[in-house]
Amino acid sequence: MKRSRNLSCLALALLPFASMAHARDFRVRDFGAKGDGKRLDTRAIQAALDAAAGAGGGTVVVTPGTYLSGSIFVKSDTVLKVQKGATIVGSRKLEDYPIIPTRISGIEMSWPAALVNIYGQHDASIVGAGTIDGDGQVWWLGYWALRYQDEPKGLRWASDYDDKRPRLIQIFNSTHVTLSGLLLTRSGFWTVHICYSDHVHVDGVTIRNNVGGRGPSTDGIDIDSSKQVLVEHADISDNDDALCLKAGRDSDGLRVARPDEDIVVRDSTVREGAAAITFGSETSGGFRNIEVYNIHALGHVPLGVLFKSTHTRGGWSDNIRIHDLQLENVPIPVQITMNWNPHFNAVQIPSGLTDVPSYYKTLATPVPPEQGLAHFRNVYISNIKASGAKIAFDVSATPRNPLEDFHFDNLTIDAQSAGKVANAKNWTLTGVTIHAADGSQLTFTDSSGITLKDDSGIAPKAQP
Repeated sequence: MKRSRNLSCLALALLPFASMAHARDFRVRDFGAKGDGKRLDTRAIQAALDAAAGAGGGTVVVTPGTYLSGSIFVKSDTVLKVQKGATIVGSRKLEDYPIIPTRISGIEMSWPAALVNIYGQHDASIVGAGTIDGDGQVWWLGYWALRYQDEPKGLRWASDYDDKRPRLIQIFNSTHVTLSGLLLTRSGFWTVHICYSDHVHVDGVTIRNNVGGRGPSTDGIDIDSSKQVLVEHADISDNDDALCLKAGRDSDGLRVARPDEDIVVRDSTVREGAAAITFGSETSGGFRNIEVYNIHALGHVPLGVLFKSTHTRGGWSDNIRIHDLQLENVPIPVQITMNWNPHFNAVQIPSGLTDVPSYYKTLATPVPPEQGLAHFRNVYISNIKASGAKIAFDVSATPRNPLEDFHFDNLTIDAQSAGKVANAKNWTLTGVTIHAADGSQLTFTDSSGITLKDDSGIAPKAQP
């Protein structure tokens, strides 16, 4: 398939930042860090980071040991290097994570800083063969306890905002950033959050969040209203979105109106997670010029390609290219829904509730119906091989916002059932083969302009 834009050239543009180095080293033990896993080393590590920045740049070296820490902040022109055998482990006390302005789950609000932060900086790196460990179980248990309290009150939608869990790594409002190597594990909330940033290169990280329990909302890598981002060679096991693109939620996301654009995600493995690649559910700012390829997903991943939004999100897509995916025992290779998780998205402040937080009011701000519709178009999906699936396609939008100008080329899917597509417009399917064990064929409803070429097992059955 001919591509209108060679997005992969971003790799060449970003590679120089992966090799950024400085002549002077600043060892955290020289600044008083103990590395015994018992005494809090936050101040010592931060002192080393500040000294490197004050010297005009340098590499802060975390030598072997276990360093108990709260939030630390990597500064411009510096590198935080966590050596093999070294672990930065997160404090279990919320007061060790200062509250700062940021964006969480699609809205701007104050939230605890991450364990490791690049916040408003440039030319900064977090690298090494060591480990950053969020010690997440205490945060996971706290979330479930609060959610069980919230749900009977009609506040399921508030749980993810009420329970302030630290992320593992935050890259916020920054430029020319590298994150490479490293084992990232047991994040309390999202693992790597890239937000309002550009020229970011994430290379060769291993994410293992389902250690000692299954942490809720432990996304792998979230790219949020950012541009010129390259993610490659990731190996992910988590309990939510693995490789995910986000762009804001509802009224606040529409106000900010910043898209994800000029992004490449490639050459990665998803072992556990919600999907191989996800767009949404925070779609308000839109997506432009995104390429995803060479992704391998295994059997603990329920979905392959996932687009998810809802009637209050809004947003759009233009020039999304997803190709060369290998999906093994993934139950649904292609899922698109414009009515994702309505229970979570039904935001209504209960009457009689006092001391309403400001973020409740933000979440409950009405979105005009036409602004709330997400319009996904110009999506190209090709060269997908899927085996052991249950349903090949599970796709639906609404008549008011059909999924337009999708192109599928060279898909081979072995599944129990072919599945269904609703509310599609101007779709082209070329060389798409579905081997359905139950003999079914792909069904299109409320759709128009469907073109089939060289197909096998996808002939649409006309339905009213």
